[in-house]
Amino acid sequence: MIEALTVLQWPLAACLLLPGLLVYLGLHIVRREIIFVDLALAQVAALGNCMAILLGHDAHDWQTFAWAVSFTLVGAALFTMTRTRDHRVPQEALIGIVYVVAAALGIALLSQTAEGNEELKRTLVGDVLLVRPGEIAKTFALYVGVALVHFVFRRQFFAISFDPEGAATDGLSVRAWDFLFYALFGLVVTSFVRIGGVLLVFSYLIVPAVGATLLVDSLVIRLAVGWAIATGASILGLYGSYALDLPTGAALICALGIALLLAGAAASLRGPRSQAQSSVSLHSSGAPAS
Repeated sequence: MIEALTVLQWPLAACLLLPGLLVYLGLHIVRREIIFVDLALAQVAALGNCMAILLGHDAHDWQTFAWAVSFTLVGAALFTMTRTRDHRVPQEALIGIVYVVAAALGIALLSQTAEGNEELKRTLVGDVLLVRPGEIAKTFALYVGVALVHFVFRRQFFAISFDPEGAATDGLSVRAWDFLFYALFGLVVTSFVRIGGVLLVFSYLIVPAVGATLLVDSLVIRLAVGWAIATGASILGLYGSYALDLPTGAALICALGIALLLAGAAASLRGPRSQAQSSVSLHSSGAPAS
């Protein structure tokens, strides 16, 4: 056990410190019903990484991060402009197209590099086992900054996610706040893609949020339950990776999947909840009613 803690101390620190904000943002994404926007933005960020690598930068260079952020901001602007009330073409379809095109472009770019296959694998499943203490500290500092912005402007962010029509009626600039939401979201996704890869980002964003939504009604309690799911799955996944000699990213994703199955089973034993109960719980937590 001591040996395992020595090997996994920094990956464990990353998986305990960093997913907290991802769980919170995941609740917004689930509520917006654009589940794959995080996957698409993560893939766009990975495309920026691929461009930087093609230009000769190392995966950990600041130039690589700058390329990823730039690409992500373009994706944020695109998703902001395509969120409309006209549902002839669902936004989820456009998000899927962005994901597929970004993935294909990433593969095309990396095919031109000597280590293309290895870099492609890294963008998908990450390299969390080799995460550095300084990288964790910088990413955590970024997350604290983003969390502070969300806390200060929580009323606006909750309004555009939970009641966009009411927000527009109240005179809130939904499109401007939407862009700020996606831009901050993109910064978070970009920073974690460098550590955990595209698939792990998606898993940490969606799985704990969905599990918590299945189990409880209050938004505050959903956050707590989501963090508990992420923490438990992180510990289980990292230990399973060490004990069974499995790829760390894949083991973490599988552990999150198991956690979601358990949450679904527990929710089915609890029985159905009424929409009215959910609305009251969300309203009492400080978010707009459903």
